[in-house]
Amino acid sequence: MNRMKTIKTKRLTLTAIFIAINVVLSSIIVIPLGPIKAAPIQHLINVLCAVFVGPWFGLAQAFISSILRMTFGTGSFFAFPGSMVGVLLASGFYHYRKHIFMAAVGEVIGTGIIGSIVCIPLAWILGFSNFAIKPLMLAFIVSSIIGAIISYIILMILKRKGILKRFL
Repeated sequence: MNRMKTIKTKRLTLTAIFIAINVVLSSIIVIPLGPIKAAPIQHLINVLCAVFVGPWFGLAQAFISSILRMTFGTGSFFAFPGSMVGVLLASGFYHYRKHIFMAAVGEVIGTGIIGSIVCIPLAWILGFSNFAIKPLMLAFIVSSIIGAIISYIILMILKRKGILKRFL
């Protein structure tokens, strides 16, 4: 029982750290594209969450980070479906294959493709009737690829140095 409590505490702590890093760095590194604010840091953090804390803590991170980024003006409503679908797919792919590359692929598919498609009804609800899906999808794909590549590099360095094994 005590071991489970320790694991949950570690996951909760890592999730809080990932939220803080995400919100701070996403306020510095943001790519404004019309109503969308692409944030490669969100995708980087999603992949890290997929590997370190799993789908549910990762989902909490994506949700809380999206709320905070929207509150601070560094995110938009489109951050919700993109980041949340991305972290779930990244976690699912990672836990299915236990390979870091699959977490990165899951993030790109989840955010870049599925998340951008989920944004279409959200755009209509928010009154963006002339909203173009192709630029949105392109922005989400590019942003998620950048974040996924950076997270992949970070995780591979941690793996080679033996640090990743200690966390997992």
